[in-house]
Amino acid sequence: MAKTNIAQAVRELISETVTNLGYRLWDVEFVKEGADRHLVVTIDSDTGIDVNACETVHRAIDPLLDEADLIDTAYYLDVSSPGIERDLRTDEQILACLGEKCEARLFAPKDGVKVLRGLLVRYEDGVITLDTGAGETALARSEVSKLRTVYFD
Repeated sequence: MAKTNIAQAVRELISETVTNLGYRLWDVEFVKEGADRHLVVTIDSDTGIDVNACETVHRAIDPLLDEADLIDTAYYLDVSSPGIERDLRTDEQILACLGEKCEARLFAPKDGVKVLRGLLVRYEDGVITLDTGAGETALARSEVSKLRTVYFD
């Protein structure tokens, strides 16, 4: 099974359990780090995530993963929070971060700029709008190579 298919299958398998525990499933990735494989499950909540939350989710989903046997190679299960600075890859993630300070890295410069920082004010019809302080800038999602929340003044 391809890595993206594994991540999607795991997402479908554990989503309800994570939600029932009172958390949001932020992301699932199946990645290779050095010689090791890691299944990275990222959770979030309105009140934040601590080590106890990660442990609770880990203990709840580990038996589900073992029983489903979706991954045919050895891997480490990592459950974590997305952190204060988080990558926004899905529509849901972008919408969840409206009002947050963000950084958009562009594939190609726009008006001579390749990195924009500002408040994420809108996301509609595939257009990300940032208020940079000098006005609003609309970016087609296809122009953005990476969008992430940032912590800055």
